[in-house]
Amino acid sequence: MNNQFSFVILTYNEEIHLPRLLQSISSLNVPVFILDSGSTDKTIEIGEQFEATILTHLFENHPKQWDFALKNFNIKTPWVIGLDADQAVTPELKKHLTDFRDEDYRDVNGIYFNRKNFFKGRWIKHGGYYPFYQLKMIRHGIGYSDLSENMDHRFVTPGTTVIWKDGYLIEENLKENNIAFWINKHNRYSDLVAHEEVERMQQLRSQTVSPGFFGPPNEHRAWLKQFWWKLPKYVRPLLYFIYRMFFKLGILDGETGIIFHFLQGFWFRLIVDIKINEILNQQKKDAKTQHSTQNNPLKFIIRFIFLFAFFYYFNLLFFSITSPASHRYIAFIADHFNYISGLRWVLLKASAQILNWMGFAAVSDEYHLLVAGRGTLQLVYSCLGLGVASFFSAFVLAYPKKWKSKIILLIAGILGIQILNIARFVMLALFWNKHTGQVLDHHTVFNIIIYLLVAVTLYFWVKHDDIKGHETN
Repeated sequence: MNNQFSFVILTYNEEIHLPRLLQSISSLNVPVFILDSGSTDKTIEIGEQFEATILTHLFENHPKQWDFALKNFNIKTPWVIGLDADQAVTPELKKHLTDFRDEDYRDVNGIYFNRKNFFKGRWIKHGGYYPFYQLKMIRHGIGYSDLSENMDHRFVTPGTTVIWKDGYLIEENLKENNIAFWINKHNRYSDLVAHEEVERMQQLRSQTVSPGFFGPPNEHRAWLKQFWWKLPKYVRPLLYFIYRMFFKLGILDGETGIIFHFLQGFWFRLIVDIKINEILNQQKKDAKTQHSTQNNPLKFIIRFIFLFAFFYYFNLLFFSITSPASHRYIAFIADHFNYISGLRWVLLKASAQILNWMGFAAVSDEYHLLVAGRGTLQLVYSCLGLGVASFFSAFVLAYPKKWKSKIILLIAGILGIQILNIARFVMLALFWNKHTGQVLDHHTVFNIIIYLLVAVTLYFWVKHDDIKGHETN
């Protein structure tokens, strides 16, 4: 029996996963401990077949379950590896473990493994999901389970840690191939996260790990969480989804990957924000009625109409001034301050670049997007989304809220509108049928979709109430 380390595994109805994990580590010949949460399938029987030591403990959340496991199993090895049942050890990681000797790591208290996450059979390689380092191997008696969060589990250990970059864990929850299971599971998780975040707002919780942008993975993620908590609710899910899809190239994960990034990066985060708001409203239902637009609706309406008219007609006037065929044409402004031409250039270049990444031959000039074998798109003024941007900007600026909230939403919203615009051009270049377009113009389709999204975004922004309550300008 290898006496260098032991495996501790959490289970609950894992007969579909546990054999895969136990088979992947069986040749290591090390002690295996399973903490079960009351399985009703063959999980316990499978664990016994592999001669694992098994305890049962009622599940409350992952961090507390791990804490119970580390404190109640009779672990005699100097190191402990904590795994979830839907994970498996790869040959690369197994080689590290086979060669592992405690004397080679005397000054180390923790080891990070690299994770490869799968969803519906596809490796999620982009969107910030790879490489992804988790502290899975800790020195027994020194490392411990972080109890400062309700859902996200991590081991914590003082002192030096190392990373096995090629020490891969495979993580694939086969139950999540049924999307209803995934949604129900994350709906439960969203309750935990929402309550936790409200407690952080009320300074009832604090982080165990010191945040550090340039620190090891646990400290870096602690820094990102602090940054996340400071972002405005309802806006941050959209920002995060855009970040994962375009800045972290989640779009390259294909159809299945995009579904995953949408569900995990946007839907789940949005549900958490909605539940945070529900909790806060419940806590404050007996308090004073808070300030809202209904206190002075006429002032808001007048400001909105004025700003919308100003933005809308200013764009039209500027387009006229910068169009050579117009009698209002001013060459100096057209040559040096033409933001409309600049916006068109960005949209065309970005669309062409995405199409090239997707394997299509695409080029653009000042007005056109050409895709080999697909035809040409011409971007006219009505394609630029300036009308909906004017509506969105006027509403945000007119509404009585703090300027910080307005500016953040304004930047995120206009950026989101143009990203959706780019997606429209890419889809048009590949799929739009010109005959269909005679019946239903794509501008109409886009405007319906974008105005619905804008309306939903503004609704949640208006209803949003943080712990300090609404404040007017």
